[in-house]
Amino acid sequence: MSNDEPAIDPAAGEIVGPWLKALRQRRNITLTALAERTGISKSTLSRLETGQRRPTLELLLALSREFRVPLDDLVAAPEVGDPRVRLKPSSVKGRAVIPLTRQPEGTQAWKIVIPADKTNPELRSHDGHEWIYVLSGRMRLLLGDGDWILGPGEIAEFDTKVPHWFGSTGDGPAEILSIFGRPGERMKVRVSDRT
Repeated sequence: MSNDEPAIDPAAGEIVGPWLKALRQRRNITLTALAERTGISKSTLSRLETGQRRPTLELLLALSREFRVPLDDLVAAPEVGDPRVRLKPSSVKGRAVIPLTRQPEGTQAWKIVIPADKTNPELRSHDGHEWIYVLSGRMRLLLGDGDWILGPGEIAEFDTKVPHWFGSTGDGPAEILSIFGRPGERMKVRVSDRT
C-alpha cells in the first residue's frame, strides 16, 4: 500500500475499528482466518480494530467484500437520536429491492417489487430459510416440483436448500416482503390461546 492512498477521516477510525472487531467476533472469525481470507496482515487488522491504524479505502473494500456488508455501513457513523431508517433501494435482476434491516448478520428483511414480465425461471438453492408475504399483485413460486400462485395476504415459508424461484405471473407487478434467515435461524410463530 502506498502512502498516497486516501485514508478515511481519523475520527472514522475510532468508530470503524470497534465495529469491525465486534462484527468479526460475532461471526466467530479469528484475526488469522480473516487475514488469510482478505490478504490483509494480521497485525494490520489488529491495529485497525484498536484504532492504531487509519482505515484506507483499499482495506475497507476488502473487509466489506469479506463480511458482505455495504462499504457505507463500514464508514458511516451511527445516527444518534434519529429513529428513521434510511432505506437504500437497489435493483437486482430487474427487481426493486429495499432492505428493511440494517444489521449485516442475522435475519434479513426486504421489500421486493417484482415487475410484470415472463422471465424464464432459474431455480437455485442455498443454505437458509425464507418467509415471503405477498403485499399486492400475484407472485409465482416454484419450489422443488411444486408451482404455486400467491396473492395478497398469502404467505410461503420454505427451506432454501430446496431448488426454488419466485417472480411475476406476468399479469402485473407484485410487491412482497421477504424475510431470510441463515442456517439455524427460523421464524418463531406464536399463537395466542386467548379468544
